Amino acid sequence: MGTLYITGDTAADKLLNANGTALLIGMLLDQQVPMEWAFNGPATLKKRLGHLDPKKIAAMDVDEFVAVCCEKPAVHRFPAAMGRRIHELCGIIATQYKNKGENIWNDTDDATVVFERLRALPGYGEEKAQIFMALLGKRFGVQPKGWEKAAGVFSDKNPRTVADITNPETLIKVREWKKMEKAANRDKQSRPLPAKATTPKKAGIIKPPAQRPAPKKK
Repeated sequence: MGTLYITGDTAADKLLNANGTALLIGMLLDQQVPMEWAFNGPATLKKRLGHLDPKKIAAMDVDEFVAVCCEKPAVHRFPAAMGRRIHELCGIIATQYKNKGENIWNDTDDATVVFERLRALPGYGEEKAQIFMALLGKRFGVQPKGWEKAAGVFSDKNPRTVADITNPETLIKVREWKKMEKAANRDKQSRPLPAKATTPKKAGIIKPPAQRPAPKKK
C-alpha cells in the first residue's frame, strides 16, 4: 500500500495506493488537467466498467472503451485521445506484465530497467517516467538500485509533484511551489523556461494605406 493522497476521495486514493494499473492510468492522465481530476480517472473507469482489469479492457473494442471515457463527467479534458492511450496501456500490461501493472517494477531491482519499461508505455515521456520513479520511491517504498538517479531532480525534497503529496497540506505546498516556479519563469525541474519568440517590427517603415482603384471611365 502506498501513502499517496491526491483525489480527495478516500476510495479513489485507496485504489491508487493498492493497484499498480490504477496508478499507471492516473499518471498517464496527469497532463493538462488538475491532478485531482487525472488521478480520479481510474476510480471513474472502475465504477463504469465494474472492474479495472487490463485484459478485459484490452479485449474491448477501442471505440467502445473511448465512449466510456467520454461519458460525462469525462475522465480527461481530451477523453478520446487519452482513452486510446489507456486502451493501449492495458494491452501492454495484459500481454507483457501478466495483467498486473505493478509487475513493471516488482520483478527487478534495477531502476534503469523500470525506467525503460515506463518509457515504452504510451504517453510516458522522459519527464513523466522520472516523476513516476519518484512516486514509486517516495510514496510506495519501491526503490530499486539507482532510483534517485532515474527520477532525476524529482527525487529531491522539494514539493515538486504528485510524488510529494501525502495529505491536504502537502497538496497545497506542491501547488504553491508550482506557482513560485512559474512566477520565476522556471519549469518543473527548476530550469529557466525559453524566452517566447516574438516577431520583430521593422523600424521606420510605415505601411501605406490601401489604394482604391481608379473609377472606370464611362
